[in-house]
Amino acid sequence: MHFLCKLAGSPERCAPSIHIAGSKGKGSITAMITYMLEAAGFRAARYMSPHVSDIRERLCIGNVYFDESIYCAAGDELRDLTEIKLPAMKNSLFDPVCDGGEEPTYFELLTLYFFLCARRAGCNIMVVETGMGGRLDCTNVVDPLVSVISLIELEHTKYLGNTLEEIAGEKAGIIKPGKPLVLARQPGEALEVFRKKAEERQSPLIYFPQTAEIDELCINTEGTKYTLCFMDGAPPLRLFIPIPGVVQAENAALSIITLKTAIPGIKEDVFYRGLANFWLPARFELVLKDPKLVIDGAHTPESIAHCVKTFSFLYGEGNILIFGCAADKNAVAMAQILLPHFSRVIITTPGTFKTSFPDKVFAAFSAPPGQPGRTFLLKETGEALEKALEWGREKGLAILCTGSFYLAAEIRNALKKS
Repeated sequence: MHFLCKLAGSPERCAPSIHIAGSKGKGSITAMITYMLEAAGFRAARYMSPHVSDIRERLCIGNVYFDESIYCAAGDELRDLTEIKLPAMKNSLFDPVCDGGEEPTYFELLTLYFFLCARRAGCNIMVVETGMGGRLDCTNVVDPLVSVISLIELEHTKYLGNTLEEIAGEKAGIIKPGKPLVLARQPGEALEVFRKKAEERQSPLIYFPQTAEIDELCINTEGTKYTLCFMDGAPPLRLFIPIPGVVQAENAALSIITLKTAIPGIKEDVFYRGLANFWLPARFELVLKDPKLVIDGAHTPESIAHCVKTFSFLYGEGNILIFGCAADKNAVAMAQILLPHFSRVIITTPGTFKTSFPDKVFAAFSAPPGQPGRTFLLKETGEALEKALEWGREKGLAILCTGSFYLAAEIRNALKKS
């Protein structure tokens, strides 16, 4: 990735950056930071994944798409680089970097494409979310003003390791020498890894539980209100986010601390204005009102626990669940969390972008405490949605669709078709 960026004229250095990693909430944190930077008058380029409805969701200026001319011109640059410059370098006897090297991956080229778009658009700051891990993630070519790591869990164990310590070690790879690290609350074993890495790299560590706390939390169907209190004596902030859930309050708090660290003296009003406009698809999104249908991209046990807690608080117990997850997710753990809260569960396929095994997921949801006749396997997403809507209207029940951002995308497409 360093080689590709060098070949393209180092577009990853076209503007200062903020770099975000973690297992849970990093997409929301990326977008929240961008919304607040936009409120402060910055021309902020935003890179995140995955997308839900349109690939351009990954590559934005502020929180809207780049102009079409930017995508086209950056695409021309990328094509010339991969079809002309890169083959020429590979044929050179004087470039050991390319000798025997692999072809660039899809995500490497997409990341480079973002940097090219950001440079052409004349952004003055970039907000960049990692794809997976951190140390070897292809976004880790940036030299950020501040690094941010959200709560981590056991995830992508095939690539990142089988323990929280190993996964934390990979995420900690985004910490840069001398640059601050803003860290969400962490399990003890992961926290120790981050502390050691920050100390090694002489990076100031700003740990959320020791910096601020959330008070006066109020959640309803319109969103989340709370007070953010700072432990250094700074005036508290009374905030509103138009998405329900304590997890979004935590994400917003981390985002504010990040901006106060990256841009000392930033005006408080940008926090209010930026967060009041915050929106992302598939973040506890109410997409239908009759019956009520919420889609959420939660795909780890902790994020699922937060999601179902909010859903049950707002819509009650015994509703309908549509669930699907990728093969590398912990379906058994998520089933144990979800099953007690729903009267009917439909297992389906979360799209085709990632490998999934709906039969295995169905088995996980059918095992105790599952009950016969309560869990159904409908692999075609449109059919699963139709059945859930039918039951929802008959029984007056709300529907939660969760387990994967790819499933959220499939549900959106199915709704459009119907």
